[in-house]
Amino acid sequence: MSNFVSIGGILFLPVLAAAIYAFAAAVMPGFGKRRIFPTCAQESAITVLKPLCGAEPRLIENLASFCVQTHRHFELIFSVASPSDPAIAVVRRLQAAYPERDIRLVIDPRVHGRNLKVSNLINAAQHARHDLIVLADSDIFVAPDYLRAVTAPLADPTVGVVTCLYRAAPVGGLWPRIGALFVNEWFAPSVRVAHGGGSREYGFGATLALSRRTLEAIGGFHALKDCLADDYYLADHARRLGLRTVLSPMLVGTDVTEPGIAELWQRETRWLRTIRSINRAGFAFLFVTFSFPWMLAGMACALTSEPAPLSLPLFVTSCAGMAARVLLHARESRPLRSFWRDLSLVPLRDSLLALEWLAAVFGSTVVWRGARMPVEGHAVRQTARPMSTGR
Repeated sequence: MSNFVSIGGILFLPVLAAAIYAFAAAVMPGFGKRRIFPTCAQESAITVLKPLCGAEPRLIENLASFCVQTHRHFELIFSVASPSDPAIAVVRRLQAAYPERDIRLVIDPRVHGRNLKVSNLINAAQHARHDLIVLADSDIFVAPDYLRAVTAPLADPTVGVVTCLYRAAPVGGLWPRIGALFVNEWFAPSVRVAHGGGSREYGFGATLALSRRTLEAIGGFHALKDCLADDYYLADHARRLGLRTVLSPMLVGTDVTEPGIAELWQRETRWLRTIRSINRAGFAFLFVTFSFPWMLAGMACALTSEPAPLSLPLFVTSCAGMAARVLLHARESRPLRSFWRDLSLVPLRDSLLALEWLAAVFGSTVVWRGARMPVEGHAVRQTARPMSTGR
């Protein structure tokens, strides 16, 4: 019994915390509702910057979704660093398929810092003609009213950056399905919980919309050339100017294409090390988000030990947390038939995430698009004076 009290006492608090988190993630209001956009969201001209590197699966479908926007006036600037990049052929196909669109391709090999994506953006931004700028990663798929939705909040002079959450779709077999669960049942719910708790400390590469004036005030993309988490720091620099970050109700789509566990492990540990680099305390408390390992440990401890004062509370809490985790899975299962298809993957998904978190504690570099970048010491802190909110 004394051993149970010791083990049960150690387990009870993290199991309780994980159960509370799972319930909050399952019931927290989501995003994705449409809004009526102000007239300026339709009239202000927009530059869309899309840095590209390689011919990804579904690249042409994803890029084409930006060509069918209902917004009246926008340009698309695709940029690559190499004249032999296979993404060039995809852009040429888009130019032929949508001759009415202002689609330009920038091929520029100049490197401006350790972050090659930002170097690509620096080269592309020199060709931007409009005062509203939207950045989006190459694997993002959007609805036709996307540009109107993400630029509408910029009519408020207190808004610096608008960003979007995203929903993942697997492209392939087992490991892409597990990777999609990482986005849909861990990353997105954690953002919803943080947002519901009042946090606005985020910025996602799925979408970053801002004005040229804000971009220039933070020092342009050059301020991010050595940043690993360039999307986060773009929004963070704007917040340091006294401007707000807004999470748009617009959800965008993204693809998970990693064919095996090695590729998936590398991608997800890179994400987790990136979180570690920008928010050590937040990274440390991620342990409460690994629901199934905690609930299974709590139930096993309660069922395999002699009755003790904490046995019933530990068992009930573990069961409640397990039910909340299944509820979260049901909420994020689209189409609904995927609930049963992927239910057996949830314990594996949560356990793999826990192992990746432990691995992310260590390591000083990450690999992104074949380039190795340092995790620490990459962020350039800026001490800018707050901007006037008058525009």
